[in-house]
Amino acid sequence: MSRRLLLHLLFVCCFTLITLGFTPSALALGGTQPPLDQPAPGFTLPTNTGDGEISLSDYRGQWVVVYFYPKDFTSGCTLEARRFQQDLPQYQERNTQILGISADDVDSHAEFCDAEGLRFPLLADVDGAVSKAYGSWLGYVSLRHTYLVDQEGILRERYIGVQPAIHSTEVLTRLDELQGVASSAA
Repeated sequence: MSRRLLLHLLFVCCFTLITLGFTPSALALGGTQPPLDQPAPGFTLPTNTGDGEISLSDYRGQWVVVYFYPKDFTSGCTLEARRFQQDLPQYQERNTQILGISADDVDSHAEFCDAEGLRFPLLADVDGAVSKAYGSWLGYVSLRHTYLVDQEGILRERYIGVQPAIHSTEVLTRLDELQGVASSAA
């Protein structure tokens, strides 16, 4: 068997295991995960919204769903984006912003948002720097990982084995739990 074929098989096996959720929480195929209950890695990236660039710090005072995904217009990524869009009013009720990040460029993001009616920003991480900081980079694409950042900029939850069809519901449920804990502690 050639080295290239072996690497491809290894990638497919690892990707399948991660998709099914079989990874330690601190390490995933994309690299070391940022620690929970610590400041989330900051970033500033170009966006399709016409606002030029968006920074994570722009959303201090709000919760933020930072979700990484492989590619605009692919089936799993489209399904995941549609679910987040469908549930957007519920996120807004919870003072929560959704930010999607992939290696696609701003033009691709704009076309994807137009085609799918997405009303939340997609950010262009074309060199993968932010995806790498979140342990969500595999060579040339972002992996399907999601992170919940609280209103103080602290990373509170991460999702490594994401199932696009049910993921938004999972995130909303966990967001309710975390916000309940945060408000009862205050």
